Amino acid sequence: MAGDGAKALKRAKPDVVILCTGSSIKGVLPQVETILKSKTPIVSTTEELSYPGYTHIRQARQIHQLAKKAKVAVLGTGVNPGFAMDALPIALTSVCERVDRIVVNRVQDARIRRLPFQQKIGAGLTTEQFQKKVDDGSVRHVGMTESIAMIADSLGWTLDRIADDIQPKLASVTISSEYLAVDPGYVCGIIQDGIGYRKGEPVIKLHMEAYLGSPETYDSVDIEGLPSLSMRIAGGIHGDVATASIIVNSIPKVLSAAPGLHTMRDLPLPSFFSGR
Repeated sequence: MAGDGAKALKRAKPDVVILCTGSSIKGVLPQVETILKSKTPIVSTTEELSYPGYTHIRQARQIHQLAKKAKVAVLGTGVNPGFAMDALPIALTSVCERVDRIVVNRVQDARIRRLPFQQKIGAGLTTEQFQKKVDDGSVRHVGMTESIAMIADSLGWTLDRIADDIQPKLASVTISSEYLAVDPGYVCGIIQDGIGYRKGEPVIKLHMEAYLGSPETYDSVDIEGLPSLSMRIAGGIHGDVATASIIVNSIPKVLSAAPGLHTMRDLPLPSFFSGR
C-alpha cells in the first residue's frame, strides 16, 4: 500500500494531501511517512493528530521531525476535535481577564449525519454490544482528551488528570434514520463526558450527546471568569459540512506555515475565503 501511495504521489505531484483514513495516529503513521517522503504538506482529520503532544508524544515528535526534514507542514483538524470543543472556546477566552472554568456542550440529532457516524456512536446495538465496542475503542468520540489538553495548555493550566466517561443513550420509542431503525431498549447513540481536573477541581468539562431523535441540536460554550461568557449556536455546527469546510479553509494556512507538526492552537485561525 505504501508503495502504491508513493507512486501515486510521484505521478500526481499534489500541492497538499488531505488525509482522512483513520482516527488513530498509530494507524495513519505509515501513510504520513509515505506522504512526507514526497515532501508534500498534510491536512488530516485524524482525531488523535489534532493535539498529540499529550497522548502520543513519541509519534508527535516523529512526525514533527519528518515534516521538518521534508520542509513542509502537517496539521490535524476537523470540526471536533479541531474547532467546536477546543479552538472555538480557546478563541472566546481571548477577551477574558480571568478564566475559572469552561463548559462546552455539543448535542446532535444523529439522524442528519452519515451512516459511519451513526455506527460510531453505537446506534442499533444492544447495551452489551455497546459496552464491548466501547471497551475495544470502536464506539466513542475520539479526541475528547486531545481537546481538553489543548484548552488547558492554551490557558497555561497544568491538569491533575483527564477523565473520559461513555454511556449509551437508549431509545424509548422506535427511531429511524435514512440508514437504520432502532427499537425501544436498544442503543440510539452516545453520551460522553470529558473532564479536566486542576488542583482537584473540574475546570474543563466537555459534554457530548449524539443520538438518533435528539429533540434539539446545538453547540454551546460557557466560560466562568471575568467576564463570564455564554455562547449558543442554535441548530449546531453540522459535522459533515463543517469538517470538509475547515479542511479546505485550513489549506492556505498549512501551505504558508513553518515546517513541522502544527495544531489549531498555534496556526493562525482559518477562515472562509472565496478567492474573488
